[in-house]
Amino acid sequence: MLQAVSVPAHATINILPIWSVIPFVGILLSIALLPLLAPHFWHRHFGKISAFWALGLAVPFVILFRHQAVNEIAHILIIDYIPFIILIGSLFTISGGIVIRGSLSGTPVTNTTLLFIGAILASIIGTTGASMLMIRPVLRANSHRLKKAHIICFFIFLIANIGGSLTPIGDPPLFLGFLHSVPFFWVTTNMLPQMLLSTAIILSIFFIIDMHFFKKEEIIEQSENKKPGEPFKIEGKRNLLILSGIISCIIISGLWKPGDIAVLGISIPIQNIFRDLAILLLAAVSFFITPDRLRKANSFSWFPIIEVTKLFAGIFITIIPALNILKAGSNGALAGLVSAVDKPVHFFWATGILSSFLDNAPTYLSFFNLALGKYGLSEADVPAALAAGSATAIPLFISSLKAISAGSVFMGAITYIGNAPNFMVKSIAEESGVKMPSFFGYVFKYSIPVLIPVFILISLIFYY
Repeated sequence: MLQAVSVPAHATINILPIWSVIPFVGILLSIALLPLLAPHFWHRHFGKISAFWALGLAVPFVILFRHQAVNEIAHILIIDYIPFIILIGSLFTISGGIVIRGSLSGTPVTNTTLLFIGAILASIIGTTGASMLMIRPVLRANSHRLKKAHIICFFIFLIANIGGSLTPIGDPPLFLGFLHSVPFFWVTTNMLPQMLLSTAIILSIFFIIDMHFFKKEEIIEQSENKKPGEPFKIEGKRNLLILSGIISCIIISGLWKPGDIAVLGISIPIQNIFRDLAILLLAAVSFFITPDRLRKANSFSWFPIIEVTKLFAGIFITIIPALNILKAGSNGALAGLVSAVDKPVHFFWATGILSSFLDNAPTYLSFFNLALGKYGLSEADVPAALAAGSATAIPLFISSLKAISAGSVFMGAITYIGNAPNFMVKSIAEESGVKMPSFFGYVFKYSIPVLIPVFILISLIFYY
Protein backbone atom coordinates (compact mmCIF):
# COMPACT_ATOMS: atom_id res chain seq x y z
CA MET A 1 0.00 0.00 0.00
CA LEU A 2 2.12 2.92 1.27
CA GLN A 3 5.71 2.93 0.15
CA ALA A 4 8.15 2.81 3.06
CA VAL A 5 9.87 6.12 3.64
CA SER A 6 13.65 5.88 3.84
CA VAL A 7 14.56 7.24 7.27
CA PRO A 8 16.80 6.11 10.11
CA ALA A 9 15.49 3.06 11.99
CA HIS A 10 14.95 4.95 15.26
CA ALA A 11 12.66 7.45 13.50
CA THR A 12 10.96 5.32 10.89
CA ILE A 13 7.36 6.23 10.27
CA ASN A 14 6.45 2.56 9.91
CA ILE A 15 7.07 1.80 13.59
CA LEU A 16 4.02 3.47 15.13
CA PRO A 17 2.31 2.73 18.48
CA ILE A 18 -1.11 1.11 18.57
CA TRP A 19 -2.73 4.26 19.94
CA SER A 20 -1.97 6.03 16.66
CA VAL A 21 -5.03 4.26 15.18
CA ILE A 22 -7.39 6.02 17.61
CA PRO A 23 -8.54 8.60 14.99
CA PHE A 24 -9.25 5.76 12.55
CA VAL A 25 -11.31 3.86 15.12
CA GLY A 26 -13.00 7.12 16.10
CA ILE A 27 -14.22 7.97 12.62
CA LEU A 28 -15.45 4.44 11.96
CA LEU A 29 -17.34 4.33 15.26
CA SER A 30 -18.82 7.73 14.43
CA ILE A 31 -20.06 6.40 11.09
CA ALA A 32 -21.50 3.30 12.76
CA LEU A 33 -23.17 4.86 15.81
CA LEU A 34 -24.01 8.52 15.28
CA PRO A 35 -26.57 7.96 12.49
CA LEU A 36 -28.41 5.73 14.99
CA LEU A 37 -27.91 7.71 18.20
CA ALA A 38 -28.01 11.29 16.87
CA PRO A 39 -29.33 11.19 13.29
CA HIS A 40 -30.17 14.90 13.03
CA PHE A 41 -26.78 15.97 14.36
CA TRP A 42 -25.01 13.49 12.08
CA HIS A 43 -26.92 14.60 8.98
CA ARG A 44 -25.96 18.23 9.55
CA HIS A 45 -22.37 17.77 10.69
CA PHE A 46 -20.93 14.53 9.25
CA GLY A 47 -18.41 16.49 7.15
CA LYS A 48 -17.14 18.34 10.22
CA ILE A 49 -16.90 15.09 12.18
CA SER A 50 -14.85 13.53 9.39
CA ALA A 51 -12.58 16.59 9.31
CA PHE A 52 -12.20 16.46 13.11
CA TRP A 53 -10.84 12.92 13.06
CA ALA A 54 -8.69 13.58 9.98
CA LEU A 55 -7.06 16.58 11.64
CA GLY A 56 -6.76 14.60 14.87
CA LEU A 57 -4.37 12.34 13.00
CA ALA A 58 -2.79 14.74 10.52
CA VAL A 59 -1.73 17.54 12.91
CA PRO A 60 0.31 15.49 15.42
CA PHE A 61 1.49 13.23 12.60
CA VAL A 62 2.98 16.17 10.69
CA ILE A 63 4.43 17.72 13.86
CA LEU A 64 6.22 14.48 14.74
CA PHE A 65 7.35 13.32 11.31
CA ARG A 66 7.18 16.51 9.22
CA HIS A 67 7.93 15.91 5.53
CA GLN A 68 7.63 12.14 5.96
CA ALA A 69 4.06 12.51 7.26
CA VAL A 70 3.19 14.99 4.52
CA ASN A 71 4.50 12.47 1.99
CA GLU A 72 2.38 9.68 3.47
CA ILE A 73 -0.79 11.80 3.47
CA ALA A 74 -0.17 13.04 -0.06
CA HIS A 75 0.56 9.49 -1.20
CA ILE A 76 -2.69 8.01 0.08
CA LEU A 77 -4.78 10.90 -1.23
CA ILE A 78 -3.22 10.90 -4.69
CA ILE A 79 -2.78 7.15 -5.19
CA ASP A 80 -5.88 5.84 -3.39
CA TYR A 81 -8.51 8.39 -2.42
CA ILE A 82 -8.78 10.49 -5.56
CA PRO A 83 -9.04 7.54 -8.01
CA PHE A 84 -11.53 5.87 -5.63
CA ILE A 85 -13.81 8.92 -5.53
CA ILE A 86 -13.47 9.51 -9.27
CA LEU A 87 -14.65 5.97 -10.04
CA ILE A 88 -17.47 5.87 -7.47
CA GLY A 89 -18.70 9.35 -8.36
CA SER A 90 -18.59 8.72 -12.10
CA LEU A 91 -20.49 5.44 -11.85
CA PHE A 92 -23.06 7.15 -9.63
CA THR A 93 -23.46 10.04 -12.08
CA ILE A 94 -23.74 7.91 -15.21
CA SER A 95 -26.08 5.25 -13.78
CA GLY A 96 -28.33 8.02 -12.48
CA GLY A 97 -29.10 8.92 -16.09
CA ILE A 98 -30.41 5.45 -17.03
CA VAL A 99 -34.11 4.75 -16.45
CA ILE A 100 -35.62 1.27 -16.74
CA ARG A 101 -39.37 1.31 -17.33
CA GLY A 102 -41.95 -1.41 -17.84
CA SER A 103 -44.97 -3.09 -16.32
CA LEU A 104 -43.08 -5.83 -14.55
CA SER A 105 -45.09 -7.54 -11.83
CA GLY A 106 -43.24 -8.36 -8.63
CA THR A 107 -43.79 -12.09 -8.58
CA PRO A 108 -41.19 -14.35 -6.95
CA VAL A 109 -39.90 -15.39 -10.38
CA THR A 110 -39.65 -11.78 -11.57
CA ASN A 111 -37.97 -10.60 -8.37
CA THR A 112 -35.47 -13.45 -8.39
CA THR A 113 -34.65 -12.68 -12.03
CA LEU A 114 -34.18 -8.97 -11.28
CA LEU A 115 -31.84 -9.73 -8.37
CA PHE A 116 -29.82 -12.13 -10.52
CA ILE A 117 -29.52 -9.57 -13.34
CA GLY A 118 -28.50 -6.90 -10.84
CA ALA A 119 -25.87 -9.18 -9.29
CA ILE A 120 -24.29 -9.75 -12.71
CA LEU A 121 -24.43 -6.04 -13.52
CA ALA A 122 -22.70 -5.25 -10.21
CA SER A 123 -19.42 -6.68 -11.49
CA ILE A 124 -19.78 -4.81 -14.79
CA ILE A 125 -20.83 -1.33 -13.65
CA GLY A 126 -20.02 -1.57 -9.95
CA THR A 127 -22.20 -2.18 -6.91
CA THR A 128 -22.98 1.53 -6.72
CA GLY A 129 -23.93 1.74 -10.39
CA ALA A 130 -25.98 -1.47 -10.37
CA SER A 131 -27.76 -0.51 -7.14
CA MET A 132 -28.76 2.89 -8.46
CA LEU A 133 -29.79 1.37 -11.80
CA MET A 134 -31.90 -1.50 -10.41
CA ILE A 135 -33.48 -0.15 -7.22
CA ARG A 136 -36.18 1.89 -8.99
CA PRO A 137 -37.37 -0.95 -11.29
CA VAL A 138 -37.47 -3.32 -8.32
CA LEU A 139 -39.49 -0.86 -6.24
CA ARG A 140 -41.89 -0.14 -9.12
CA ALA A 141 -42.35 -3.84 -9.85
CA ASN A 142 -43.30 -4.44 -6.21
CA SER A 143 -45.35 -1.31 -5.58
CA HIS A 144 -48.45 -3.51 -5.19
CA ARG A 145 -46.83 -5.89 -2.71
CA LEU A 146 -47.64 -5.60 0.99
CA LYS A 147 -44.47 -7.28 2.28
CA LYS A 148 -41.34 -6.06 0.50
CA ALA A 149 -38.66 -5.16 3.05
CA HIS A 150 -37.16 -8.62 2.55
CA ILE A 151 -36.80 -7.88 -1.18
CA ILE A 152 -34.67 -4.81 -0.44
CA CYS A 153 -32.57 -6.68 2.12
CA PHE A 154 -31.74 -9.40 -0.39
CA PHE A 155 -31.14 -6.63 -2.95
CA ILE A 156 -28.44 -5.30 -0.60
CA PHE A 157 -26.98 -8.79 -0.15
CA LEU A 158 -26.59 -9.52 -3.85
CA ILE A 159 -26.53 -6.31 -5.89
CA ALA A 160 -24.91 -3.92 -3.41
CA ASN A 161 -22.28 -6.45 -2.32
CA ILE A 162 -21.75 -10.06 -3.42
CA GLY A 163 -22.48 -9.43 -7.10
CA GLY A 164 -19.58 -7.01 -7.32
CA SER A 165 -16.93 -9.63 -6.59
CA LEU A 166 -15.85 -10.50 -10.13
CA THR A 167 -13.98 -7.38 -11.30
CA PRO A 168 -12.11 -4.42 -9.81
CA ILE A 169 -14.96 -2.26 -11.10
CA GLY A 170 -17.43 -4.26 -9.03
CA ASP A 171 -16.64 -3.21 -5.47
CA PRO A 172 -14.39 -0.55 -3.91
CA PRO A 173 -12.05 -3.03 -2.13
CA LEU A 174 -11.24 -4.81 -5.39
CA PHE A 175 -10.62 -1.51 -7.18
CA LEU A 176 -8.16 -0.54 -4.44
CA GLY A 177 -6.48 -3.92 -4.93
CA PHE A 178 -6.25 -3.17 -8.65
CA LEU A 179 -4.61 0.15 -7.81
CA HIS A 180 -2.05 -1.82 -5.79
CA SER A 181 -0.92 -4.18 -8.55
CA VAL A 182 -3.57 -6.95 -8.40
CA PRO A 183 -4.19 -7.83 -12.09
CA PHE A 184 -7.66 -7.02 -13.44
CA PHE A 185 -8.72 -10.52 -14.50
CA TRP A 186 -7.11 -12.28 -11.52
CA VAL A 187 -10.17 -11.25 -9.54
CA THR A 188 -12.57 -12.74 -12.11
CA THR A 189 -10.93 -16.14 -12.32
CA ASN A 190 -10.34 -16.50 -8.59
CA MET A 191 -13.70 -15.23 -7.29
CA LEU A 192 -16.11 -16.80 -9.79
CA PRO A 193 -16.75 -20.14 -7.98
CA GLN A 194 -17.38 -18.45 -4.62
CA MET A 195 -19.63 -15.82 -6.18
CA LEU A 196 -21.73 -18.31 -8.17
CA LEU A 197 -22.21 -20.68 -5.23
CA SER A 198 -23.15 -17.99 -2.73
CA THR A 199 -25.44 -16.23 -5.24
CA ALA A 200 -27.22 -19.48 -6.12
CA ILE A 201 -27.85 -20.33 -2.44
CA ILE A 202 -29.00 -16.83 -1.50
CA LEU A 203 -31.29 -16.55 -4.54
CA SER A 204 -32.83 -19.93 -3.66
CA ILE A 205 -33.48 -18.78 -0.09
CA PHE A 206 -34.94 -15.53 -1.41
CA PHE A 207 -37.29 -17.34 -3.80
CA ILE A 208 -38.66 -19.51 -0.99
CA ILE A 209 -39.19 -16.51 1.32
CA ASP A 210 -40.70 -14.34 -1.40
CA MET A 211 -43.02 -17.14 -2.50
CA HIS A 212 -44.17 -17.54 1.11
CA PHE A 213 -45.12 -13.87 1.42
CA PHE A 214 -46.53 -13.72 -2.11
CA LYS A 215 -48.97 -16.56 -1.48
CA LYS A 216 -50.17 -15.04 1.78
CA GLU A 217 -50.79 -11.59 0.35
CA GLU A 218 -53.92 -10.25 -1.19
CA ILE A 219 -52.56 -8.59 -4.35
CA ILE A 220 -53.93 -5.08 -4.42
CA GLU A 221 -54.42 -2.87 -7.42
CA GLN A 222 -51.21 -1.68 -9.01
CA SER A 223 -50.07 1.83 -8.21
CA GLU A 224 -50.27 4.70 -10.63
CA ASN A 225 -46.51 4.63 -11.05
CA LYS A 226 -46.77 1.31 -12.83
CA LYS A 227 -49.35 1.35 -15.62
CA PRO A 228 -50.67 -2.03 -16.77
CA GLY A 229 -49.35 -2.92 -20.17
CA GLU A 230 -46.49 -0.40 -20.13
CA PRO A 231 -43.79 -1.87 -22.38
CA PHE A 232 -40.33 -2.60 -21.08
CA LYS A 233 -37.80 -0.01 -22.22
CA ILE A 234 -34.54 1.59 -21.23
CA GLU A 235 -34.13 5.36 -21.47
CA GLY A 236 -30.77 7.08 -21.42
CA LYS A 237 -29.15 4.31 -23.46
CA ARG A 238 -26.23 6.55 -24.38
CA ASN A 239 -25.12 6.21 -20.78
CA LEU A 240 -24.69 2.47 -21.31
CA LEU A 241 -22.13 3.27 -24.00
CA ILE A 242 -20.42 5.69 -21.60
CA LEU A 243 -20.29 2.97 -18.94
CA SER A 244 -18.56 0.67 -21.43
CA GLY A 245 -16.05 3.47 -21.97
CA ILE A 246 -15.22 3.52 -18.25
CA ILE A 247 -14.72 -0.24 -18.26
CA SER A 248 -12.36 0.11 -21.23
CA CYS A 249 -10.39 2.85 -19.48
CA ILE A 250 -9.82 0.65 -16.43
CA ILE A 251 -8.82 -2.41 -18.45
CA ILE A 252 -6.42 -0.39 -20.60
CA SER A 253 -4.82 1.16 -17.51
CA GLY A 254 -4.03 -2.35 -16.31
CA LEU A 255 -2.40 -3.35 -19.60
CA TRP A 256 -0.65 -0.17 -20.77
CA LYS A 257 2.50 0.64 -18.74
CA PRO A 258 4.18 3.78 -20.16
CA GLY A 259 6.05 4.59 -16.95
CA ASP A 260 5.69 6.95 -13.99
CA ILE A 261 5.85 10.68 -13.38
CA ALA A 262 6.37 12.56 -10.12
CA VAL A 263 3.59 14.76 -8.76
CA LEU A 264 4.30 16.53 -5.45
CA GLY A 265 7.10 14.04 -4.93
CA ILE A 266 4.74 11.06 -5.44
CA SER A 267 5.47 8.60 -8.23
CA ILE A 268 2.26 8.12 -10.22
CA PRO A 269 1.83 5.69 -13.14
CA ILE A 270 1.07 7.68 -16.26
CA GLN A 271 -1.71 5.29 -17.25
CA ASN A 272 -3.54 6.02 -14.00
CA ILE A 273 -3.58 9.74 -14.75
CA PHE A 274 -5.00 9.17 -18.23
CA ARG A 275 -7.54 6.70 -16.83
CA ASP A 276 -8.85 9.07 -14.18
CA LEU A 277 -9.00 12.03 -16.58
CA ALA A 278 -10.86 9.91 -19.14
CA ILE A 279 -13.33 8.69 -16.51
CA LEU A 280 -14.00 12.26 -15.38
CA LEU A 281 -14.51 13.33 -18.99
CA LEU A 282 -16.98 10.51 -19.58
CA ALA A 283 -18.91 11.44 -16.42
CA ALA A 284 -19.05 15.07 -17.58
CA VAL A 285 -20.33 14.00 -21.00
CA SER A 286 -23.03 11.90 -19.32
CA PHE A 287 -24.08 14.79 -17.12
CA PHE A 288 -24.47 17.25 -19.99
CA ILE A 289 -26.14 14.95 -22.53
CA THR A 290 -28.64 13.34 -20.15
CA PRO A 291 -32.03 15.12 -20.02
CA ASP A 292 -33.03 16.37 -16.58
CA ARG A 293 -36.29 14.41 -16.79
CA LEU A 294 -34.36 11.12 -16.62
CA ARG A 295 -32.52 12.06 -13.45
CA LYS A 296 -35.78 13.32 -11.95
CA ALA A 297 -37.40 9.98 -12.83
CA ASN A 298 -34.65 8.33 -10.76
CA SER A 299 -35.06 10.90 -7.95
CA PHE A 300 -31.38 11.64 -8.50
CA SER A 301 -29.63 13.60 -5.74
CA TRP A 302 -25.98 14.53 -5.21
CA PHE A 303 -26.20 14.04 -1.46
CA PRO A 304 -25.12 10.36 -1.34
CA ILE A 305 -21.89 10.97 -3.26
CA ILE A 306 -21.16 14.16 -1.29
CA GLU A 307 -21.51 12.15 1.92
CA VAL A 308 -19.19 9.42 0.64
CA THR A 309 -16.63 11.98 -0.54
CA LYS A 310 -16.43 13.73 2.84
CA LEU A 311 -16.44 10.62 4.99
CA PHE A 312 -13.90 8.72 2.94
CA ALA A 313 -11.49 11.65 2.97
CA GLY A 314 -11.35 11.23 6.73
CA ILE A 315 -11.17 7.45 6.53
CA PHE A 316 -8.29 7.39 4.07
CA ILE A 317 -6.24 9.88 6.09
CA THR A 318 -6.81 8.27 9.47
CA ILE A 319 -6.10 4.77 8.16
CA ILE A 320 -2.43 5.59 7.49
CA PRO A 321 -1.10 4.39 10.89
CA ALA A 322 -3.11 1.15 10.70
CA LEU A 323 -1.75 0.41 7.24
CA ASN A 324 1.82 1.06 8.27
CA ILE A 325 1.49 -1.00 11.47
CA LEU A 326 0.04 -3.94 9.56
CA LYS A 327 2.64 -3.69 6.84
CA ALA A 328 5.34 -3.84 9.49
CA GLY A 329 4.15 -7.40 10.15
CA SER A 330 5.75 -9.12 13.12
CA ASN A 331 7.84 -5.99 13.79
CA GLY A 332 4.79 -3.78 14.25
CA ALA A 333 2.46 -2.99 17.13
CA LEU A 334 -0.03 -5.60 15.91
CA ALA A 335 2.41 -8.50 15.94
CA GLY A 336 -0.16 -10.50 17.92
CA LEU A 337 -2.78 -10.07 15.21
CA VAL A 338 -0.24 -10.97 12.54
CA SER A 339 0.47 -14.20 14.39
CA ALA A 340 -3.22 -14.98 15.01
CA VAL A 341 -4.26 -14.44 11.40
CA ASP A 342 -2.30 -17.37 10.08
CA LYS A 343 -4.46 -19.16 7.50
CA PRO A 344 -6.72 -18.16 4.60
CA VAL A 345 -9.82 -18.95 6.66
CA HIS A 346 -8.56 -16.54 9.33
CA PHE A 347 -8.12 -13.83 6.70
CA PHE A 348 -11.62 -14.52 5.36
CA TRP A 349 -13.36 -14.11 8.71
CA ALA A 350 -11.15 -11.37 10.13
CA THR A 351 -11.48 -9.24 6.99
CA GLY A 352 -15.17 -10.02 6.71
CA ILE A 353 -16.16 -9.27 10.29
CA LEU A 354 -14.33 -5.94 10.26
CA SER A 355 -15.85 -5.14 6.85
CA SER A 356 -19.30 -5.69 8.33
CA PHE A 357 -18.98 -3.08 11.04
CA LEU A 358 -16.39 -0.71 9.64
CA ASP A 359 -16.11 -0.32 5.88
CA ASN A 360 -14.88 -2.91 3.45
CA ALA A 361 -12.58 -0.68 1.37
CA PRO A 362 -10.14 0.35 4.15
CA THR A 363 -10.50 -3.09 5.75
CA TYR A 364 -9.34 -4.72 2.50
CA LEU A 365 -6.34 -2.39 2.38
CA SER A 366 -5.44 -3.18 5.97
CA PHE A 367 -5.40 -6.95 5.48
CA PHE A 368 -3.82 -6.67 2.05
CA ASN A 369 -0.92 -4.95 3.77
CA LEU A 370 -0.99 -7.46 6.60
CA ALA A 371 -0.61 -10.29 4.07
CA LEU A 372 2.26 -8.50 2.34
CA GLY A 373 4.06 -8.02 5.65
CA LYS A 374 3.36 -11.54 6.87
CA TYR A 375 4.77 -13.21 3.77
CA GLY A 376 7.66 -10.79 3.29
CA LEU A 377 6.39 -9.31 0.00
CA SER A 378 6.22 -5.79 -1.34
CA GLU A 379 3.59 -4.31 -3.60
CA ALA A 380 6.01 -4.63 -6.52
CA ASP A 381 6.05 -8.41 -5.94
CA VAL A 382 2.28 -8.81 -6.26
CA PRO A 383 1.89 -9.40 -10.04
CA ALA A 384 4.63 -12.05 -10.10
CA ALA A 385 3.34 -13.65 -6.90
CA LEU A 386 -0.19 -13.94 -8.26
CA ALA A 387 1.21 -15.47 -11.43
CA ALA A 388 2.19 -18.40 -9.15
CA GLY A 389 5.85 -18.30 -8.31
CA SER A 390 7.80 -21.12 -6.75
CA ALA A 391 8.66 -19.55 -3.39
CA THR A 392 7.05 -21.29 -0.43
CA ALA A 393 5.29 -18.18 0.87
CA ILE A 394 3.69 -17.22 -2.45
CA PRO A 395 0.93 -19.89 -2.60
CA LEU A 396 -0.02 -18.88 0.94
CA PHE A 397 -0.20 -15.23 -0.12
CA ILE A 398 -2.39 -16.14 -3.10
CA SER A 399 -4.81 -18.13 -0.92
CA SER A 400 -4.87 -15.35 1.65
CA LEU A 401 -5.59 -12.67 -0.94
CA LYS A 402 -8.50 -14.75 -2.28
CA ALA A 403 -9.88 -14.95 1.25
CA ILE A 404 -9.33 -11.23 1.87
CA SER A 405 -11.11 -10.35 -1.38
CA ALA A 406 -14.10 -12.58 -0.66
CA GLY A 407 -14.35 -11.58 3.00
CA SER A 408 -14.32 -7.84 2.30
CA VAL A 409 -16.83 -7.98 -0.55
CA PHE A 410 -19.21 -10.65 0.75
CA MET A 411 -19.43 -9.57 4.38
CA GLY A 412 -19.92 -5.92 3.55
CA ALA A 413 -23.54 -7.08 3.25
CA ILE A 414 -23.94 -7.99 6.92
CA THR A 415 -24.76 -4.45 8.10
CA TYR A 416 -26.02 -1.24 6.55
CA ILE A 417 -22.58 0.33 7.05
CA GLY A 418 -20.52 -2.45 5.48
CA ASN A 419 -20.50 -0.92 1.99
CA ALA A 420 -21.33 2.50 0.59
CA PRO A 421 -24.41 1.46 -1.50
CA ASN A 422 -26.13 -0.26 1.45
CA PHE A 423 -27.34 2.91 3.13
CA MET A 424 -28.11 4.49 -0.25
CA VAL A 425 -30.44 1.61 -1.15
CA LYS A 426 -32.08 1.69 2.30
CA SER A 427 -32.66 5.44 2.02
CA ILE A 428 -34.24 5.23 -1.44
CA ALA A 429 -36.48 2.35 -0.35
CA GLU A 430 -37.68 4.29 2.70
CA GLU A 431 -38.39 7.35 0.57
CA SER A 432 -40.59 5.08 -1.56
CA GLY A 433 -42.60 3.97 1.46
CA VAL A 434 -40.88 0.68 2.29
CA LYS A 435 -40.62 0.14 6.04
CA MET A 436 -37.05 -1.08 6.31
CA PRO A 437 -35.76 -2.86 9.42
CA SER A 438 -33.59 -0.96 11.89
CA PHE A 439 -29.82 -1.42 11.96
CA PHE A 440 -30.03 -4.32 14.39
CA GLY A 441 -33.27 -5.60 12.87
CA TYR A 442 -31.50 -5.97 9.54
CA VAL A 443 -28.60 -7.79 11.21
CA PHE A 444 -30.54 -10.21 13.41
CA LYS A 445 -33.59 -10.81 11.21
CA TYR A 446 -31.94 -11.02 7.82
CA SER A 447 -28.16 -11.01 7.48
CA ILE A 448 -27.16 -13.35 10.33
CA PRO A 449 -29.77 -16.07 9.60
CA VAL A 450 -29.24 -15.94 5.83
CA LEU A 451 -25.63 -14.90 5.22
CA ILE A 452 -23.61 -16.40 8.07
CA PRO A 453 -24.49 -20.04 7.21
CA VAL A 454 -23.63 -19.34 3.57
CA PHE A 455 -20.30 -17.81 4.53
CA ILE A 456 -19.48 -20.73 6.83
CA LEU A 457 -20.05 -23.06 3.89
CA ILE A 458 -17.90 -20.87 1.61
CA SER A 459 -15.06 -20.84 4.14
CA LEU A 460 -15.21 -24.62 4.59
CA ILE A 461 -15.14 -25.30 0.85
CA PHE A 462 -12.62 -22.72 -0.34
CA TYR A 463 -10.43 -21.52 2.53
CA TYR A 464 -9.70 -24.45 4.84
